[in-house]
Amino acid sequence: MDFWMIITKLILIIYIAFTNAYFQGQDLGWVIFVLLIYFCLNLLAYIFHSTTIRKVMLFFTALFIILCQHVLDPSLIILLPLCLFELMSYYIQKSWVLLLVSCLPELVLKESLRIPYGLSTSLSFVIFYLVFTHTKKLTLYTDRLDKMRQDMQRLTRKLNENEAYIKQSEYTLKLEERNRLSQEIHDSIGHSMTGALIQMEAAKHVMNTDKEKATDLLQNAINISKEGIESMRLTLKNMKPETDQMGLNRLRLLIDAFSSKHGIPAPFTHKGNLDKITPLQWKVIIENTGEALTNVLKYANATVVAIDIQVLNKFVRLEIKDNGQGMEKLKKGLGIVGMEERTAALHGTIIVDGSKGFSVTTLLPLAT
Repeated sequence: MDFWMIITKLILIIYIAFTNAYFQGQDLGWVIFVLLIYFCLNLLAYIFHSTTIRKVMLFFTALFIILCQHVLDPSLIILLPLCLFELMSYYIQKSWVLLLVSCLPELVLKESLRIPYGLSTSLSFVIFYLVFTHTKKLTLYTDRLDKMRQDMQRLTRKLNENEAYIKQSEYTLKLEERNRLSQEIHDSIGHSMTGALIQMEAAKHVMNTDKEKATDLLQNAINISKEGIESMRLTLKNMKPETDQMGLNRLRLLIDAFSSKHGIPAPFTHKGNLDKITPLQWKVIIENTGEALTNVLKYANATVVAIDIQVLNKFVRLEIKDNGQGMEKLKKGLGIVGMEERTAALHGTIIVDGSKGFSVTTLLPLAT
């Protein structure tokens, strides 16, 4: 706003100076001097960011214009409207009131000055109104942007705090799981081994005097050891996740990470008994899915990619299909070749189709 106000005032100053020079005014030197003082006062008003100082400078500038036009050159009065607009805008918000107040000097001006003053008032009002409205909108947008930036910073801070909390929670859960495992092993194995050791120590002492008693004690130690080993086996079996759960969770993590990082929806579906899929087959499925998603990101220019697993009677079928640009003539890159080699190692097959979008299908035979 300040820049356009200065430009407008410079235009008015040049107009007054040119008019005086053209009509060869007797006080041209003094007029130029007054115009320079007026310009310096306005620069001071714009330099200081304090609202109070600016109001004071604008007030004295208005008085200076009124005094100089009365004493020196009446044409200086055309500088007054813009100064009044700036000064009164701090107190009056309605534009029509500003225009009405700035037109009041018309009542006391000479007939020869009313038209120039009216034109100056009209021009100054239009420029001031446009600049003031634009500045107001710009300030509003800037405030909104600052608020959005603060919200983003707050959300980022909360996200970081949540991530730290999640990591701490995961670490705590691991510690709790380790503690639970340690306690269960201690309860199941420790007590059994201690009991078996006591039985064997007792058998050692009575072995020479009562062989039958020693045999019974050793048999008790064997039974206690077997029970302890079986208890530990059941504990470890209950803790170990199923193969299909491990593979499925790893695949879901891969797909979710791809979708959230790159903003491409990746719906995942599966059908059939996933227990039939072996750990090696899960490894190939996950690696082929990762390679296919990488190719989608590089070449497909797709907006969605679908992943589907079906466990059929004879084989497992994995399909990764996108809605991208496809490829009429297939050129196998290192990614596709690597997928074929991994799949062939398990006696499987890769089928690639680029006619409608791009799809990669992995077929792995099930163990009979």
